[in-house]
Amino acid sequence: MERKRHSLSQTQYIACGFLVLILIGTGLLMLPFASRSGESMRFIDALFTATSASCVTGLVVADTWSQWTLFGQTVIICLIQIGGLGFISIGVFVSIILRRKIGLRQRGLMQESTSALQIGGIVRLTKRIIIGACIFEGMGALLLSFRFVPEYGFFRGIFYGIFHSVSAFCNGGFDLMGHQQPYTSLTAYYNDWLVNLVIMALIIIGGIGFIVWDDICRNKWHVRKYLLQTKVVLLTTGIMVFGGAFLFYLLERNALIADMSISGKILTSLFSSVTARTAGFNTVDTQALSDGSKLLTMILMFIGGCPGSTAGGVKTTTIMVLLLYVHSNVKRTYSINIFGRRLEEEAVKRAGAICTINLALALSVALAIMAIQPLPLTDTLFEAFSAIGTVGMTTGITRDLLPVSRLLIAFLMYCGRIGSMSFALAFTQKKRMTHVKNPVEAISVG
Repeated sequence: MERKRHSLSQTQYIACGFLVLILIGTGLLMLPFASRSGESMRFIDALFTATSASCVTGLVVADTWSQWTLFGQTVIICLIQIGGLGFISIGVFVSIILRRKIGLRQRGLMQESTSALQIGGIVRLTKRIIIGACIFEGMGALLLSFRFVPEYGFFRGIFYGIFHSVSAFCNGGFDLMGHQQPYTSLTAYYNDWLVNLVIMALIIIGGIGFIVWDDICRNKWHVRKYLLQTKVVLLTTGIMVFGGAFLFYLLERNALIADMSISGKILTSLFSSVTARTAGFNTVDTQALSDGSKLLTMILMFIGGCPGSTAGGVKTTTIMVLLLYVHSNVKRTYSINIFGRRLEEEAVKRAGAICTINLALALSVALAIMAIQPLPLTDTLFEAFSAIGTVGMTTGITRDLLPVSRLLIAFLMYCGRIGSMSFALAFTQKKRMTHVKNPVEAISVG
């Protein structure tokens, strides 16, 4: 058994670990006292919810507050926390506390889990991940409690603050606002500066990546010393947040947000841009969005957050690498350059593969679902891109999905969390080296 365990590759180990986490969560959510009705939830629905929570997505087949008891809600938030930070990170941190030796294999798993550039300093990075998460989530919970405690009472307000802080930081998208009206998310707070700013800050901090945290902690405000990845992440994050907000405003200024105050329009536009980067909350009715805004949201969901973070998607750096590659081809330059550095060719190959696999998975599942049941094209594509990007936004068709369709969406959420490329690599345990190359022959492209 020991030999069998060690024969697993790093990607296989992580993929199996998430699968075990999902199955444990499914079992706990099927317990009778996890549901308010006192009856066990169907396996397929419990599996879907556990997958959504573990893969920090936020798609639900039942309203979180209406369906689950305090125990069920606690299970969900624990799955979000473990799935967001990664069970490898939490396991290594526990070993550090217990003063156990962190072997080379554990360090390698941690490097793979966080997308770290090197194995050196991985233990220090683990400490910063867990401690940083506790600090940010704690601050978020405290600030949100100032709003929730006066509305819901002390203990319930504190729990609401903790739940939504963890869910936002881990880009989970689960909420407990169903007591007002099921599936409303944060629509009641669309004009609330405190709730909006805190949730957006947590989403962005959790989504920029642990490597960026570490780099900023080490170099503080000395931007010139930042790693290339940190510079690219901060640049693309800023462009996506403010560029997405501006486009959303243009698309909805005469429609969904036309009757809002100026502050409401600003907050709604910013929040809609930020949450589409794999968070899953919404302050306006997603179903009421114009087709242009739905398309914009799908693009943002597909891109997602940053490598080694709580977010999903193909990642901002992947899109930037491809855009730079296109630019270098158009300019007929010999290398791909940014911030005075040259990117390696392997990064371009990996970026192309990730985008192709994610796009193929999303479109294939959307086609399969439409073949199974008659659903609108836009809504089905929106659901598929939301799942593969581990976002959790929906136009409302999640509850209408048949069991087979729910399994397909759950599969997309799983692939989106562990990484579609990692999922593909999980089936190839050993790297195959080609010793003999075939003859070259040209073909026309484009």
